[in-house]
Order: sequence, then C-alpha cells, then structure tokens
Amino acid sequence: MDGILGILPKDPVPVDAIPDIGENQQIVYTEWPGRSPQDIEDQISYPLTTSLLGIPGVKTIRSNSIFGLSSIYIIFDEEVEFYWSRTRILEKLNSLQSGTLPDDVAPALGPDATALGQIYWYTLEGRDKEGNPAGGWDPHELRSLQDFQVRYALTAAEGVAEVASIGGFVKEYQIDIDPHAMRAHGVNVAQIMAAVKNSNLDVGARTLEFNRVEYLVRALGYIKNLEDLEKSVVTVRNNVPIRLKDIAKINFGPATRRGGLDKGGAEAVGGVVVARYGANPLEAIDNLKAKIAEITPGLPTKTLDDGTVSKVTIVPFYDRTGLIKETLGTLEEAISLEVLISILIVIVLVMNLRASFLISSLLPLGVLITFITMRQFGVDANIVALSGIAIAIGVMVDVGIVFTENIIRHAEAVENIGAKGKKLLEIIYTATTEVAGAVMTALTTTIVSFLPVFAMEAAEGKLFRPLAFTKTFTMLAALLIGLIIIPTLAHLIFSIRFDKNKYSKIWNSLIIVAGIVLSIVSGNYIALALVAYGLNGLFADKWSESKKSWVNLINIAITVVVVVFFLTKAWLPLGAQNSLFANFLFVIALVSIVLGALSLVVISTQEF
Repeated sequence: MDGILGILPKDPVPVDAIPDIGENQQIVYTEWPGRSPQDIEDQISYPLTTSLLGIPGVKTIRSNSIFGLSSIYIIFDEEVEFYWSRTRILEKLNSLQSGTLPDDVAPALGPDATALGQIYWYTLEGRDKEGNPAGGWDPHELRSLQDFQVRYALTAAEGVAEVASIGGFVKEYQIDIDPHAMRAHGVNVAQIMAAVKNSNLDVGARTLEFNRVEYLVRALGYIKNLEDLEKSVVTVRNNVPIRLKDIAKINFGPATRRGGLDKGGAEAVGGVVVARYGANPLEAIDNLKAKIAEITPGLPTKTLDDGTVSKVTIVPFYDRTGLIKETLGTLEEAISLEVLISILIVIVLVMNLRASFLISSLLPLGVLITFITMRQFGVDANIVALSGIAIAIGVMVDVGIVFTENIIRHAEAVENIGAKGKKLLEIIYTATTEVAGAVMTALTTTIVSFLPVFAMEAAEGKLFRPLAFTKTFTMLAALLIGLIIIPTLAHLIFSIRFDKNKYSKIWNSLIIVAGIVLSIVSGNYIALALVAYGLNGLFADKWSESKKSWVNLINIAITVVVVVFFLTKAWLPLGAQNSLFANFLFVIALVSIVLGALSLVVISTQEF
C-alpha cells in the first residue's frame, strides 16, 4: 500500500475558507519603552520611514506611533516577491547610518505572515482528570509556562510562522528604591542600575595552571533568586558594602501591560498562532494539533488544597478548521447536487445507459484534473476558487453530451445502412473530429471572455482571478476528456460483446448476490438496486420481441431512482424535520415536472 500511495503528491492543494486579498506588505516593529507617542514619531517612525522609502518596489509606507511602540507598514507592488521584500528591508535596517535611531533602539521585522494568518487561538487552563475546569494556577504562572515552554514547542510545528502570547502577567524582578535610604548612604540611581547590570553576568578569567594542569577560571553571577539580587553590592562606604537590599525592596511582580485576554468574563492566558506565508492553513492547523497532542503529557500538574489534581491544558479558543470545513462543505454540497442533477438529466434525456456512463464520467474526472492543475499553478482551494468549478459543471456536461451523442448517432447510422466494413474505431474517430472544431471554438470563446478578469489587479484580482483560473482549468479539462478519454472509453464500452445466453444468467445472479450482501453489510437498502438490475436481466428473455426495449427502460428507471435517492439525501428540500421518504417523493415529483418539460421541448424540437 505504501508503494502505491508513494506516487501520490505529498503537498496537496492549500485549503482555506476565503482568499487572502490583503496588501503585499511587511511590518517593522520598534519598541522604546516609556516614551510618548510624539517622541516615538519624531525619533523612530519618521527617521525609519524616510530611510525605507528607497527600497525597490515600495508603493507606499504607513506608520503608527503609540506609547512605547512604532509600527511601520511597508506596502510593495503586487509583483514583488514576498521574501525578496523582507531581504531588502533587512539590508536597509542593517545599513542605517549611525545616529539615525537612539542607541538603545533595535527595529525588528514582523513575522512572515499575512493579515489572514491568524489560524488558531488557545488558552492555558487548569483541568482535572475529567477535563472539567479546576483552576489553581495564577496568571503569571500560566504566562511563564506559555512564554518559555508552550510557545517554543508550537512554533516548531510545520507551517507556523509565530506564536504570540496574550494575557496573564509577565513575571519580573522589581526593585522599589527607598529615596531616604539612598540619601543616607549617598547612593544615586545610576549606581543602582550599574549594580543590577553587573550582578547578572558570568565572567571568565582565562585559565590557571596548577601542578601542570590547566583549570578554567569562571565567576558565576547569573541571578537565580531574589536573595542573589538582594546581596548585590551597590557601593562601599568606609569599607562597609552597601547592598541592594539596604536601599530598596526587591520582590517578584507583574510587568506593566496595555491589554489582556478575557474568556467568559474571566482573566485568561493563551496564545495566537499565525500561519506562515504560502503555507496550507488546514495542514498547518493539523500539524499544530499534532504538536499539542505531543506536548500535552509534559505540561505541569498541581495538587490543590481539596486534593484535586489540576493539570495545565491547552484549550482551543478559535480554530479556523471549522470555518474552512463549513465553507468548503457548503460548496461541496452545491457541486454534489450539480453533479447528481446533471447525471439525472443525462440519463433521462439520452436514454442510453452506456452513453450516460460516458457523459457522467466526465464530471468527477474533470474535477480531479482541475485540482491537479490548481496545484501546479499555485491556486488555493477556497470558496471563490471552487465556485469556478461549480459554474463550469454545465459546460463540462455539454462537452460530454456533444461528443457522446455524435458518436452514438454515427454508430446508429452505420448500423441502419448495414455497412460492415467500417470499423467502430473509424466511426468514433469520424464522429469526434466532426464536432471537435466547434467545441474548441465554443470553449475558447468562453475562456477569452474571462481575459478581463485575469487582468484585474490588487484586491479585486486576488479575489476573482482564482475563479477565472479554476473555470478555465475545468473547461480545458473537459476539452481534454472530450477529445481523448471519451472516445477511448466509447471504443472500450461499445466494443464489449458477450454471449448473452451463456453468461447472462451467471452475471445477473452475481449482481443479485452482490446487492443482497452489500445491503446486509452496509445496512443501506439502496444497494438492493443491484438486485433489481439482476432480476431485470434474468427476465429479459421473457419479454416479447415488441417489448424488448422495456429492459433498457427499466434499467434506466432503476438508475433514476438511485440517483434521486442520493440527491434527496444531499438536498433534503423539505428539511430534516420531515422523513426521508417524504423528501424523496417531493424530489421525484419535482424531477418529473422539470424533466417532463425538458422532454417536451426536445421532442418538439426534433419534430420541427
């Protein structure tokens, strides 16, 4: 099985709910804590904006300056490649002249994602063994776990560009200085800042040789707890060290924040997962869920005072999978109904099961070829793109009917004349070439009419070009099938000849047995249609010569019932509150009226 599946593509068509119509943009973030918006604008946003204007392909630049943060949105022309633009921005930022920005400011390029990149939100919650909320975790504990464990693990999932933390409190060492103690010991703020900075580092002192052995000399100074910080020496007065705890109070505390995450009216801690540019959103979500399942057993637990064991659990807050599947499910239902209705109309109007099989086989095969072409041309599968397939279903049926009906007409004409020297292959070739030019002209006209859609630019082009592509791919697939596959299948099907007297009873008996077995195994009584086919074949010889055509009509009637049954299950026009049988009768009545009217039109046209 692995060998067979190995030929299938491992990179399927990217699937999303809606097309990404956002600008081709990159974002540069610059933090300068504690500064006013005016300072941010004058010393960061304006200098960076003027410096980035010289990048090739830039269409416009927009900036936003808020308290402590500058955001610069660089919008490129649509034809500029996404990662090429990021490279140019990084080159520009690295080549900024000295003094352009304050010394302690470092601009950072945003994640390689688009405006529609947010695919998954989650929260970290304490849950018991049954999965019920148990609590017991402080917001700063959950935020630390999110920042230093969960976020890094989920970022490693394929297709994820960034996992941003939100909510909770960022844990900090906070030093509250005492002005009176500072004045008493003659210490200023600069000395305190230098002491804190110098106390949190390791120092190397090369090597020390002792007894012909070299030893590495290191001074370990990283802060591991509050006591390490309290013992930091600020200065020395009269050979007495002035420690940090003598002039300040040191404790843990939350960092200043400008927002939070609320879930059901309660404080929550979580993260936002952003998909990478060009990644398959549905595949990225699946990879993310697999990674969550992998790290879940390693998340910490805590025993509460009442004995409940509370385990940190990753709980989905927003999952785009539901939106994608519901959106595409709606379109899938529409395409399925179109296919079933098309098959039904073909069977009733053509009145030839072999020909109906030829025409109906065009639909799923054409859709498959369309998806292959979409993958090769980089067209994502979203509701707009797949609408092009739904629109082109009618054109695909037309192509199949034209080729198949012309083949049947030529075959019947040859049989009526009685010429036996002309082979079936020659008949099919003649019939196909006779209408091929007209069909190609009709399809080309339709494709040319979509040229204005292909010429659309910006958001309009991103929205409607996928539809034009998929409709064109579908029509080209229909033409390919009509010229190559339908003639091949026609030659195969119409060449089938077997001794009815010898094999009819065996074949029909096998069909009856298969129908009974399938209905019992699957529990779906529609499989009994095979029994009906077999019984009709067994009693075919019982009909009089004038009624031999009834065998074919009965087979067609059975096929119509089966198709209408599946159409009813997919459609349910009277709603799910009514029984399947009531919906089935309604569809039968509706189909009879519509197809009856179409049959009258066809008969009157033929008589005219």
